[in-house]
Amino acid sequence: MSIEKVKEYFAEYGREDDILEFDQSSATVELAAQAANVIPARIAKTLSFKNKAGDNAILVVVAGDAKIDNKKYKAEFATKAKMLNPDEVVEYIGHAIGGVCPFAIANDGVKVFLDVSMKRFSTVFPACGSSNSAIELTCDEMEKYSHCEKWVDVCKAYDDTLSE
Repeated sequence: MSIEKVKEYFAEYGREDDILEFDQSSATVELAAQAANVIPARIAKTLSFKNKAGDNAILVVVAGDAKIDNKKYKAEFATKAKMLNPDEVVEYIGHAIGGVCPFAIANDGVKVFLDVSMKRFSTVFPACGSSNSAIELTCDEMEKYSHCEKWVDVCKAYDDTLSE
C-alpha cells in the first residue's frame, strides 16, 4: 500500500506520526480542503507529467488553486506539458491518482519541482500516498522532504492575495 511506503519514508525523519488519515476522501483539492479544514489553495496538489525525453516523469507540486500555464511550463522544461495517464502514474510514481505525492516515489529518475504558488502560505497539505491522507508542511519542509530539484514558476490563475 502506497501510504505505508510514505509512512516508512517519513519515519526516517521521525515524522510518520504527523501523517493525517481522514475518515473521508481527500482525493480532490476540494475534498482534501474539507478533510483538513483549510482553504483549497493550501492543498499542495502533485501533478505528474512526461519528461522531455518521454521515458520517465516529473512531478510539479502546486497550490490547490493554481493551474499550469502552458507557456511558462514550456519555457521552464523545454517541452509541452503532457500529463501521465493513470497507469503511467502508478508505474512511474508508485501512487495512484488521488494520493500522488512527492514522497516515496517508485522510480529514482523522477524529478520533483515545487511551484512558487505555494509560497503564499506558512504551511501546505500534500497527500501522502492514499486518497484519504495528508501531512502539514512548511514550504521549507516541502523542499527538504521532496528532495526537489528547484522552485519553479509555471502556474497561472491563482489568487496571490491569499495567505495564511
